[in-house]
Amino acid sequence: MLSALVLATAVLALPDGPWFTDRAAAWGLGFVHFNGMVGEYYFPEMTGQGSALLDYDGDGDLDAYLVQGALLAGDAMDEALVPYSGDGSPRDRLYRNDSVRLPDGTREPRFVDVTDAAGLEATGYGMGVATGDYDGDGDLDLYLANYGPNQLWENDGDGTFTDVTAEAGAGDPAWSVSASFLDYDRDGRLDLYVVNYLAFDVAENPRCFTPSSRRDYCGPADFPGVADRLLRNLGPPDGASDGPRFEDLSVSSGIARVQGPGLVVVAADLDADGWTDLFVANDGQENFLWKNRGDGTFRDEGLLAGVALNRQGRAEASMGVDAGDFDADGDFDLFMTHLAGETNTLYVNDGSGLFEDRTLETGLGAPSFPFTSFGTGWIDFDGDGWLDLLVVSGAVRILEEQVRAGELHPLKQTKQLFRNVARGEGGRRFEEVTDRAGPAFGVLEASRGAAFGDVDGDGDTDALVANNAGPARLLVNEVGAAPGTLSDRPAPWLGVEALAPAGGPALGALVEVARPGAPVLLRRVRTDGSYASASDPRVLVGLGEAAAVSEVRVRWPDGRRARWEGIAPGRRYTLYDETPEDRP
Repeated sequence: MLSALVLATAVLALPDGPWFTDRAAAWGLGFVHFNGMVGEYYFPEMTGQGSALLDYDGDGDLDAYLVQGALLAGDAMDEALVPYSGDGSPRDRLYRNDSVRLPDGTREPRFVDVTDAAGLEATGYGMGVATGDYDGDGDLDLYLANYGPNQLWENDGDGTFTDVTAEAGAGDPAWSVSASFLDYDRDGRLDLYVVNYLAFDVAENPRCFTPSSRRDYCGPADFPGVADRLLRNLGPPDGASDGPRFEDLSVSSGIARVQGPGLVVVAADLDADGWTDLFVANDGQENFLWKNRGDGTFRDEGLLAGVALNRQGRAEASMGVDAGDFDADGDFDLFMTHLAGETNTLYVNDGSGLFEDRTLETGLGAPSFPFTSFGTGWIDFDGDGWLDLLVVSGAVRILEEQVRAGELHPLKQTKQLFRNVARGEGGRRFEEVTDRAGPAFGVLEASRGAAFGDVDGDGDTDALVANNAGPARLLVNEVGAAPGTLSDRPAPWLGVEALAPAGGPALGALVEVARPGAPVLLRRVRTDGSYASASDPRVLVGLGEAAAVSEVRVRWPDGRRARWEGIAPGRRYTLYDETPEDRP
């Protein structure tokens, strides 16, 4: 049956200039990260931090949350080697997007710091952020992963947040880097997976050195790993008006049988059996692919599936990861970022949850070899219907040439952009197009997290990049809606917001966009992936030359299916889950 539908039109912007432009400062995002480095080479100070794009106030445009660092050992601010240059004191910041209408009728984002007004008082040394409607009230809540106790901030729906960590049982004292909200048991409530990294103690900080005997950061092999946590959402207590409670099922589910060092997780149905699986990227050790068995337990099938190690049988650094259907064959492939000298890795899914490392065949090996990369995302930046890759980078070991040049924070590298192009006999490969991406990609920075979404509402995907010990960047996409760049007309696109019955994003839902004479486009409703960051859960699809849509199909997280017809390109649709009788 056809489900209820709400239609909202969006105006295509027609800008000129580079493919991406950094507009963070121009639009009011003045956030500067402070890592607290004082020369002791504490491991946490170079690993964070993440960012989030979310519509926390429900007004339709994207707001921003940026995670902050701190001093780690009681040092004074004037002892920091890289002084804090941001506004006020260093802290996590929430920026509300109060877009303004320009004389030409378009709207331009304007970000306002509303951290105090929202009541947000984040504690700990910030690492990552996850978003999801954990309490089912229709708005997005925040989970903060820290070196130090994590926090769950409940969105009160009036512009403010309340710390409900203790009441909800969502805390974790370990060093957490990332987290993901997901409905792993298909009961309609969002559960929480927390990725824990290493057992690091500032008071017992080991000393490590470069080959030239210069003091340097240690690596993950110098510290014990820590088990991740799986928290099941039980809902509110019977008869109580309080919020939901989480139950720690890390042991009974099998998740705690092995230990990290984990950095990031993606929740996706990788074997197409209707149950959400979990892929965890581990730093320098075998990755986990937690196969959801549908009975509340998980089994690690990373080795069997071919994603625990690369094609040479080696574990890699595994900082960032994203799941997407880059080859339009109806399943989710995995792209991972690694250390310089390892290359990034593309694992191609055969449709059954078995993967093959095709990094070299698709052209992603050699260009990534010099880079230590973190945040990444499958985004169709040019609107042609094929998922491209944006990658941000920054070293974790001191770069000697930058030290010799007097750089205070010698971990800086540039960003990369890869375009998905055709290869013979229907295959796909990637062409590096960084040199055409714009000056923002050539700026040397220690980039970490990257969150993705259509910030300016013009039908293409933008990126919010979090830089360690530096300013945040808002890379605004000028291509997808711009004529005269990659094509002679604006790229057709479609926006889909898939909502759960309570009104929040239906995380885990699968969206299929059918086009006449063209491959079906598969996208997942998610906020996780990249590195320590949370992206907009709304799906944005480039339609390429197929400027028409036959229908849109959604498989809801519990397995029910629905479809919609009469969908027009260049518009955004809100699709509601209200078809309980439409079961597969």
